[in-house]
Amino acid sequence: MDMKFARLGAIGQEKPVVIAQDANGPEKYFSLGPLTKDIDGGFLATDGIVRTREALIRGELPEIQPGELRIGSPVARPGSVVCIGLNYAAHAAESGATPPETPVVFLKPSNTVSGPFDATPIPPSSEKYDWEVELGIVIGREASYLSSTDEAAGCIAGYVVGNDLSERNYQMPGAAGQWTKGKSLPQSTPLGPWLVPADQLDAGSLGLRTWVNGEVRQSSDTSDMVFDIYTIVHHLSQYMLLEPGDVILTGTPEGVAMSGRFPYIQPGDVVELEVDGLGRQRQEYYRAQVAALAATGSADRT
Repeated sequence: MDMKFARLGAIGQEKPVVIAQDANGPEKYFSLGPLTKDIDGGFLATDGIVRTREALIRGELPEIQPGELRIGSPVARPGSVVCIGLNYAAHAAESGATPPETPVVFLKPSNTVSGPFDATPIPPSSEKYDWEVELGIVIGREASYLSSTDEAAGCIAGYVVGNDLSERNYQMPGAAGQWTKGKSLPQSTPLGPWLVPADQLDAGSLGLRTWVNGEVRQSSDTSDMVFDIYTIVHHLSQYMLLEPGDVILTGTPEGVAMSGRFPYIQPGDVVELEVDGLGRQRQEYYRAQVAALAATGSADRT
């Protein structure tokens, strides 16, 4: 039985569901309410995926009709969003860099996570807002000082589609480079639509694609990664504690606007991204407005 995990509902009110499909049968939606309040680290750390499969077999989960409910990030707000840079040789080349000898690591704030179909703001002063389709790893058990890549494989709960939206002017204002500034903007990490368990696909050979207004921008395969997923998890565990529910974005292939071959995202643009077996995202972009200052005392704020 194949399963996909999702969170449905308005922002802040998402409910956990599992989408299950028997061989040649239709997809059906089931509430995870009897098992958990959310798809988070606690659920994953207590063998939530295994317990879900067992509950489905026993018929213990109520079937639901999703209707027109919003699809949120399939993982509740992670403790950490860890990112790998320049992990495809062709993308490194279009960025003016050579492929790294060890993984390039940076962090995104977890409050950047948003739903895969949410309308997405372009920062008010942004001129170079860029897309990045990525395979996302969801951690299922604590990982610290792992001894091998085999051990790393056992710490992966599943995979998601991620978009690491990046403002290039903020990211690279000269030699110093401020990746944190360019990667921390509100709603700059759409995830989903689903979390697919790790044992249901071969994440080492998945196609990744991006379209902007219907035109292909990125088309590659995870087999082209410089560092594979198990190497990434093992490497990160030597430098940080990975906890259940954390998300690792594994890098983007060539075809971003920073290459100079395409215009950056503009208001009204539609960006679609997909990874084989993990579903497709779609975001419509609009220009965020500078927040109005409060009427009292706001002029003195610094």
